[in-house]
Amino acid sequence: MSTLRITLRAGERIFVNGAVMRVDRKTHLEFMNDVTFLLESHVMQADDATTPLRQLYFIIQLMLIDPAGAAEARALFDRTYPSLLAAFSSAEIRSGIQDVVDLVHRERNFEGLKRLRSLLPLEELVMKGEGIVMPDIKAIARPVVAMGAR
Repeated sequence: MSTLRITLRAGERIFVNGAVMRVDRKTHLEFMNDVTFLLESHVMQADDATTPLRQLYFIIQLMLIDPAGAAEARALFDRTYPSLLAAFSSAEIRSGIQDVVDLVHRERNFEGLKRLRSLLPLEELVMKGEGIVMPDIKAIARPVVAMGAR
């Protein structure tokens, strides 16, 4: 088992096993065992989930931030990703989505988010050239509680 060390700035938030924590000064955290966490800088607000891959990111994020609703978010993920695979013609994006699916199915959601973040610039380029319409995530996702402040 390896130790994970994270440094947080004063006022920064971290989501750990569904709990929101804020530090009042620069601090270091060491996770000595498996933990589900998300750094505030990686939290996407619902209003920012405006593209297909951002919506998929938001769904995976729900699994991390709201463990009580993770099963619902996982079901939504399983219903959503096939349409994304069909919607994109870019081999690089399709391969990346499949990587994300594999990571989520292995319960490596944090790594799935990281992989999705790497695809967002490619999606932006694709979206400039072709219009892909996806349903509004706010209409199909549960309300989110305790999202990071801006």
